[in-house]
Amino acid sequence: MRAMTADPAADAAPALELRGVAVVRAGRRILDRVDWTVRAGERWAVLGPNGSGKTTLLRVAGLWLRPTAGSVSVAGERSGHTDIRALRGRIGFTSAALSDSLRADVDALDVVMTGRRAALEAWWHHWSDDDRAAARVELERVGAGHLAGRRFATLSSGERQRVLLARALAGSPALLLLDEPAAGLDLGAREDLLDRLGALTADPSTAPTVLVTHHPEEIPAGFTHALLLRDGRVVGTGPIEEVLDDAPLSACFGLELTVVRQSGRITARRVHAG
Repeated sequence: MRAMTADPAADAAPALELRGVAVVRAGRRILDRVDWTVRAGERWAVLGPNGSGKTTLLRVAGLWLRPTAGSVSVAGERSGHTDIRALRGRIGFTSAALSDSLRADVDALDVVMTGRRAALEAWWHHWSDDDRAAARVELERVGAGHLAGRRFATLSSGERQRVLLARALAGSPALLLLDEPAAGLDLGAREDLLDRLGALTADPSTAPTVLVTHHPEEIPAGFTHALLLRDGRVVGTGPIEEVLDDAPLSACFGLELTVVRQSGRITARRVHAG
């Protein structure tokens, strides 16, 4: 009888584990008893209407917001039981708020280097030639090597998103969190970014990834799972082909939708009577 081969990924701690997570602000329950597990090799899309709690969920997952109740663990380390700064350094993170927090005159290479320490300013740390070389590698990886010496404030929206993506990758993260990376991009810049995200998705060395978006068409090909939020509650979770289907998506957004899949991409349109 042939011996079974162990799967290392099956024994590894989840990249992210939320149990009973709630966030309450001014008496309003923004997240309500969220249970969610992201495992090795998984790529998750998080969708829901405006105000459903998506960005709050990502801030909790990124350890930038302490939940009112429940527990958050990253790569087997539980928040509140370890050095939060070190644990946060294991998470690659992009968001509009992060972009707005960066100094306008910092250059793109320094932006990427700060990702190696989960910092906002390059002068907070001493950087070696190896740090700079690694930052250049990540810029090249997302097609932005030529932007290294450019000031962040002078970059287009699409160029900024590529630099922020390189920053998220710079620390060899255990978990990658992307908050609406395609928001505000024109069609060309959006498709370029999604192609690059799709290439990262297909790379097995890329950390487990979570992408928040309002629109299914902003999900790159190759994503494996989806989570639907409505009024702070999980209303759908699991394999993407099951969750991003007509009935679950219609229930989440409160209108009748039809879902179309083509070449690994997903679109959703409202069904009009007649």
